[in-house]
Amino acid sequence: MHATSFDEFLLSPPIKRAIADCGFEHPSEVQNQCIPQAILGADVICQAKSGMGKTAVFVISTLEQLKEFEDSSVEARLVALVLCHTRELAFQICKEFERFKRHMSNIKVEVFYGGVPIVNDRQVLQKGTPHIVIGTPGRILKLAQEGHLKLTSIKHFILDECDRMLESIEMRQDVQKIFKLTPHEKQVMMFSATLSQEIRPVCKKFMRKPLEIYVTDNSKLTLHGLQQYYVPLHEREKIRTLFDILDAVEFNQVVIFVRSIDRAKMLCNVMNEGNFPAITIHSRLAQPERIALFKQLKDFKKRILVATDLFGRGIDVSKINVVINFDMPDSADSYLHRVGRAGRFGTKGLAISFVSSEEDATVLNNVQSLFAVNIAKMPETIDSTTYMATTQSSE
Repeated sequence: MHATSFDEFLLSPPIKRAIADCGFEHPSEVQNQCIPQAILGADVICQAKSGMGKTAVFVISTLEQLKEFEDSSVEARLVALVLCHTRELAFQICKEFERFKRHMSNIKVEVFYGGVPIVNDRQVLQKGTPHIVIGTPGRILKLAQEGHLKLTSIKHFILDECDRMLESIEMRQDVQKIFKLTPHEKQVMMFSATLSQEIRPVCKKFMRKPLEIYVTDNSKLTLHGLQQYYVPLHEREKIRTLFDILDAVEFNQVVIFVRSIDRAKMLCNVMNEGNFPAITIHSRLAQPERIALFKQLKDFKKRILVATDLFGRGIDVSKINVVINFDMPDSADSYLHRVGRAGRFGTKGLAISFVSSEEDATVLNNVQSLFAVNIAKMPETIDSTTYMATTQSSE
């Protein structure tokens, strides 16, 4: 049964008001399938394409199960833990919880990640117990082992972009150590846009009879409303071609992906010198600077971002409608995550990939065969109505 509106989920009034405030009326397919079961406490493994509202699934279902804490006489305890693989994603998920709990004034959310002094996190936890914590595995484990973060009351254990955490042996070990510090009886939910056959059994080891939602037909992973083109060129032609494209296309915000931090810094400098005001976010930046730059992008104060694959996973900036692969990614999965930054949740978008080597061409061919999509050579002109939405929707 598919709900035609969020009202059919029988959510509590504060959450329904928050959903209405966000302008959401109709749940996406993945929200339809997951939210009713998740609210009942079922374990969930969910693979669904980028931009289809997976974050809202665990945010809404978790908040719905925290209604008891709306009574200020109920003692605060940490009951929900969300782990993710990058600091930017942790920051973003925290903002989503803040957005949906805006009418639940007693619910407290905190976010902890590496790259900032841990003493700050200790001070935050000494001031009061949050109900929900989001963070990266390394920092969460450190706080838990020190005794500052008490995990003995956890009822909801959530991994976002779970394949990235479980495929990395080091990060998986941290996740397992954290998991063992939580109670045996709890709800476990895992989400990603891509889940390989190899990683699915690993996910299920953390769960009991989970609701499994997979997009098994790879062609369904292609984003509707996303125009995709490629440009064959030599390496030396990339910067001039990029400038020509940015002059020619209309965009709200654009992300330009490169293969390394050094190339990101170089291209960002060249773009600023060429009167294309750009910023770059990468792992060598100090954490406060990374978050400040990300906030400028979210607040539409900056329109052009040069990024590495750090930004290719899970990051949602609703006004991004153009993605340019200045350097092709190394795999079809990476391509999917990158271009998924545009065309979020059914909006229109444009993706352009520079192909300058045989390796680039191989990846492009893999994308076309795996996702059953035809990526044409970029035409002389592109009709802006094919990638510019008349009204911007947000996830």
